[in-house]
Amino acid sequence: MSIFKRFLLYLAVGVLGLFLASYFLEGVVIQEDIFLFYGGCALGVINFFIRPIIRIITFPLRILTLGLFTFFINVAIIWFTKELFSQIYIDEISTLIYTTIIISALEFVLHNFSK
Repeated sequence: MSIFKRFLLYLAVGVLGLFLASYFLEGVVIQEDIFLFYGGCALGVINFFIRPIIRIITFPLRILTLGLFTFFINVAIIWFTKELFSQIYIDEISTLIYTTIIISALEFVLHNFSK
């Protein structure tokens, strides 16, 4: 898969993941639809460009925790995206974790079916 297609896939995962989280979870509120798009695109850009750098830096922690630290990296990325946009509201840490699970599952499915 080309880099451009992978980038578009990350953008789609970000937007669709935030939409699904706001649809299924009561604690996720996105005030306007345009911020769903902006927040999803920001999440996709962060996942495409910054997450690989974070994964390289935290490699020893991921080895020690048998990969569990990757989940906390994903939670931190979604929290950071939420903090970038005040129009995206996630009320509790449990809702943030469920949002991370939804987006991670969607990413897993879309990346495996896109090959």
